[in-house]
Amino acid sequence: MFAFAIFLVFLILAAQYESWSLPFSVLLGTPFAAFGAFLGLWLARQSSESYVNNVFAQIGLVMLIGLAAKNAILIVEFAKDEYEKGKPLIDAALEGARLRLRPILMTSFAFIFGCLPLWFASGSGAVARRVLGSTVIGGMIAASAIAIFLIPVTFYVIERFFAGHERAPEARPNVEPVR
Repeated sequence: MFAFAIFLVFLILAAQYESWSLPFSVLLGTPFAAFGAFLGLWLARQSSESYVNNVFAQIGLVMLIGLAAKNAILIVEFAKDEYEKGKPLIDAALEGARLRLRPILMTSFAFIFGCLPLWFASGSGAVARRVLGSTVIGGMIAASAIAIFLIPVTFYVIERFFAGHERAPEARPNVEPVR
């Protein structure tokens, strides 16, 4: 399910950006969120056999795809606009990261604090809420702490890589036809 969700998000982003390369910049932050989710589950000891077999952990992972992509979209969209305005690629990526850092942190912390009641749940159905809370809180902490620094790097690397592989128009020789 996780791979299918990433595939669908990739297709949606490819349609939004009208590019096959920019969705890679956005979605390369997702593994950090998944790592944080697994780490959060492991630290909370919410899963006995497998972290992913729990349906609530899977729901949390799918939710993290969207949340991690949202953070990356904020940086990539701004960097793309600056690059298209004529700024050098490295300057556009750094400017996007610098200007979008505060909004990313504000929305991430608001989400994390909003999920704290899930993490501290008690009563009937508390285990399900705790699993979901541990998954999304761990994933968002990792996505916020690690990915916000690596998204500009991936944007720069992918844009440089794909810009070098674009086909240049073939040059036609300036030869007059023989009559």
